[in-house]
Amino acid sequence: MPKSKIKKKAKSIVKKKKLPRKKVKEKIKKNIKIKDPVNLKKTSSSSAEEKVEIKKIKKQAIEKKQYNIKDFVVYPKHGVGKIVAVEKATIGQIEIQFYKIFVEKEKLTLTVPINQQFNLRPVSSINQINKCISILKAKPKIKRTMWSRRAAEYDQKINSGKVYELAEVVRDLNKNTDIIADQSYSERQLFEKAYERLKSEFEAVLKVSNEEVQKKMDKALGRNQNLEVSA
Repeated sequence: MPKSKIKKKAKSIVKKKKLPRKKVKEKIKKNIKIKDPVNLKKTSSSSAEEKVEIKKIKKQAIEKKQYNIKDFVVYPKHGVGKIVAVEKATIGQIEIQFYKIFVEKEKLTLTVPINQQFNLRPVSSINQINKCISILKAKPKIKRTMWSRRAAEYDQKINSGKVYELAEVVRDLNKNTDIIADQSYSERQLFEKAYERLKSEFEAVLKVSNEEVQKKMDKALGRNQNLEVSA
């Protein structure tokens, strides 16, 4: 008999042949992977813990600083102000709570909603004021660029609301003298703006008179050295 016919016959026999039930059951048992109920509990508990952690992260809100009446705060574009009232108003059926802040240097009252108080910051600490004094004592760092570009950078620093940047502007524009001729008009304007803002923050933190703060700042800047020598 040819080989091709033998192969065909063998295949037909295999197809017709039935396996015993025991062997079928054994094969089924081998193929099925039974999961450990203990492991299932572990995985479910671990996944539940992970879900709880994710929920905590999502619910975690950034706590906003709550200011009280008579607190001093700094508004970047206007400097130091004092909270004189916390009021409520209804706008479009929505109740809004806001601070009323009086900026004494500019004789200006600001209205800042509490949910938009990210622009505000508390006045500096004593340690930050001491750091500002050390900045004023340091050597000026003046870039060799056009005055218009430097003026824009100085103005940006003044309106940033950052006390260290404010101190840097005062230091860099200081001429160690009170003679107006030693500075251009625009330099003088920027210097006075930065100087007054820094001085007002010194007053709020140190709680001393205007004259005492000015003496402290001028001493750090070396502005009264020429007067002392001439005297």
